[in-house]
Formats: sequence, C-alpha cells, structure tokens
Amino acid sequence: MQIEIDTQHARLDAFLASRLKDHSRSRLQELVKEGHILVNDSRAKPKQTLNPGDLISITIPEPVELELIAQDLPLDILHEDEDLIVLNKAHGMVVHPANGNPDGTLVNALLFHCDGQLAGINGVERPGIVHRLDKDTSGCIVVAKTDRAMKSLLTQFAERETTTKIYFAVTARPPLKEEDSIFTNIGRHPVNRQQMAVVDPGSGKAAITDYEVLNRHGDGTCLVKCTLHTGRTHQIRVHLKHVGAPILCDPIYGKSSKSLPDTDRLMLHARQLGFTHPATGEEVLFEAPFPSEFQPWLPNPSLS
Repeated sequence: MQIEIDTQHARLDAFLASRLKDHSRSRLQELVKEGHILVNDSRAKPKQTLNPGDLISITIPEPVELELIAQDLPLDILHEDEDLIVLNKAHGMVVHPANGNPDGTLVNALLFHCDGQLAGINGVERPGIVHRLDKDTSGCIVVAKTDRAMKSLLTQFAERETTTKIYFAVTARPPLKEEDSIFTNIGRHPVNRQQMAVVDPGSGKAAITDYEVLNRHGDGTCLVKCTLHTGRTHQIRVHLKHVGAPILCDPIYGKSSKSLPDTDRLMLHARQLGFTHPATGEEVLFEAPFPSEFQPWLPNPSLS
C-alpha cells in the first residue's frame, strides 16, 4: 500500500493511527522501527514529520504462527463474553511462554479454553495478551478474544484514561507516610540488569503510584492499597521499596526475615481492574477475591 501526503502532518505515527485503524499505535510504531513502513523509500522514525509530497509505503507482514500447545489447565474466570475474558490469575502461573517456561502458562490454558480463538493482530507473540502480571502476582487480568477488543484495550491501557488498576500488597515494613503519590522515573538497575530501579529524571520512564496504608500489624507489616496510573515493569515493587516498604516475600526487591509472618509467596494481588468494554462502550469493573494468604491482614470481612 502507498499513500501520498498532500498536506502537512505533525508526526508519522499519528498519521498512520488515523488511517490504519485496525492496528494499535504501538503496533504501528513497531512496524515503522522494523522497516515495514517507509517514507520516500527510506526507513523512518515514528515521530518523523510528514511534508506534502512524501510517499509512504506500507507492508503489513503476515502474522507469525506460534508453536504453542493448548493445555487443559485450571482457570478462575471472573467474566467471559464474545470479545474478552477476565481471569483471577493464580500465584505462580506465568502469563505467556518464554525461555524457561515453554508451557504451563496462562496462554496455553487459554488456547485450550477458547479453542484457539484469541486475538492476534500484533503478529508475533502473545495471543490475546493486553497486559501482564508477574508470575508471583495474583489477581485480575483481561485477555482479548477478538482483534476489535485487542485494539481497543491496548489503546486504553496505553492512554490510561479509562482504565482502573488497584492492587493490594503486604509490606515488610510501613512506608514513610500513611498515604502518598509516588512519582519517579523507573528504568533498568544500573548494576543488576535483572532488576528495575528508580532512576534519575531524563532516563527510564515516568511512573506514578498512589498508595494508602489500610491496616498495620504489631510486627510492622502493613496492608497497603496501591492505585496505578502508569504500567512500568515491577512498578509497585520498585515504588514500595523506594518508600522503605518492600513487599513481603519479594525475592527480588525484599529481604527475608525470620521475624516476619510465614508465607511463601509474593504478597501482591491485583484486586480490581476496570476499563471500557470494547463492544458495548460500558465502563466495567472486575474484582478478584483475596487469596487466603492475605486473610491475616484484612481489617474487616468486607474486604475478603
């Protein structure tokens, strides 16, 4: 496909998003970076300014089929319809196959449950996966079953205007304040490349987390409610450590102590997930029950 520009346009990625509405903006940016979209027969950049007379050449590659197997694994389904499925992901379940986890993942289970009917407009990778949860985090996750849902949800999660993500964590120590908004940049740790860290402005990406202490234990542990306004890798884990309150039993950002309550899992749970339904336009909110490990910290039965 070729498109000739007849008026001034600010940015290539914005123009493509207005013309190729079946693809998310992030996917279009990937196609530009991979050289599938050219300007005047030359590789371009997503933020490149377009001028009258420029010729855009677009080649959309065929989706790459993954060598994934469908597996009959237990799923805790909170909601399902023709467009999407919302699940309460179990602690310990990996979301998608990768090195070291070729099967037994949420994607393998969904391929069996949905009989292979998952969105695949991003070509490679992770059929239907709109966002992710760490292996050791439990709770709400939404998966797209149609391309329409995939595109809508990807846009919503990227823009953060109509989505709600609320997590609950048990921290090994109380944070510096009872409630606060943490606004930092998060990027790769300068020494340990397996970790993320708060980094200086100008590097990494902006990350915003609101938190509120809901319940304190005599041993110093706390139940903390966290509301995400961005979605950086390990964001809550990094931010709570940053304010002096690492999550209990966090193998990467915390420290073990014999004085802490006996639990063998990362104490982080994605409690609520909200978004605009791609088909109905209705604002929906889903809630995953607390795992049994959280019961000692719940201040009242209504939170269970």
